[in-house]
Amino acid sequence: MTITAGIDIGTGAVKTVLFRVEGDKTEWLAKRNDRIRQRDPFKLAEEAYHALLEEVGLKASDVDYVATTGEGESLHFHTGHFYSMTTHARGAVFLNPEARAVLDIGALHGRAIRNDERGKVETYKMTSQCASGSGQFLENIARYLGIAQDEIGSLSNQADNPEVVSSICAVLAETDVINMVSRGITAPNILKGIHISMAGRLAKLLKSIGAREGVVLCTGGLALDEGLLNTLNESIKEQKMAVTAFNHPDSPFAGAIGAALWGAFRHEKLARLGGQQLAAAA
Repeated sequence: MTITAGIDIGTGAVKTVLFRVEGDKTEWLAKRNDRIRQRDPFKLAEEAYHALLEEVGLKASDVDYVATTGEGESLHFHTGHFYSMTTHARGAVFLNPEARAVLDIGALHGRAIRNDERGKVETYKMTSQCASGSGQFLENIARYLGIAQDEIGSLSNQADNPEVVSSICAVLAETDVINMVSRGITAPNILKGIHISMAGRLAKLLKSIGAREGVVLCTGGLALDEGLLNTLNESIKEQKMAVTAFNHPDSPFAGAIGAALWGAFRHEKLARLGGQQLAAAA
């Protein structure tokens, strides 16, 4: 039996999970999602980790492997680190075994990943950090419009005449939105227009990695934005791709899940190698 932790330190939040893995049986013990909000992400990650241990009645010494991903490589108590495209692919397959591609839509960029049935990455491609198709950009616009983040999706779905933001530069795109407000464009039509712009670029990313059929799972901070998900599937259909994008209630945890599961795999592999070496030396 292996107890493993996965910690995904992103730009906007720290996601922490605990798993128990025994053979083919995987049990998700606990999870936690903490917004950073100008706090030290590494201190926050440590606090979240110990809070989860306390929640399930475990000690740090009970955990066999602490796996990090995202910006977590410098976390002082981690056992090993995994690249985020690897962890998101593995986490996506855990959440939806039919997923053969992943759209990680984070605070600073979007990333398309093609994977196999085991969650192994075959290829990937990402947007540039200055693109306006990011979670941070959408959060800034929502703040300017006086809208809570969890309202964005439902408002976008109410649009009747969306105004598309065409600029890929976040600064210029924000200026476009300010001009829209001055012209009396409604919040739903502004948000839907932003979603159309973002979805078009994300669909092109999927096409560029050869994800032409099957299930795409959205992960990252914007995965639960239903307005973006609906617009993404509209854009996918327009580009004549035979894929369908889905999300999962736990999509934001995909990176942390993948880190924990790859950590368990690595721990068990090292344990087997150690046992073989001991047997050979006997």
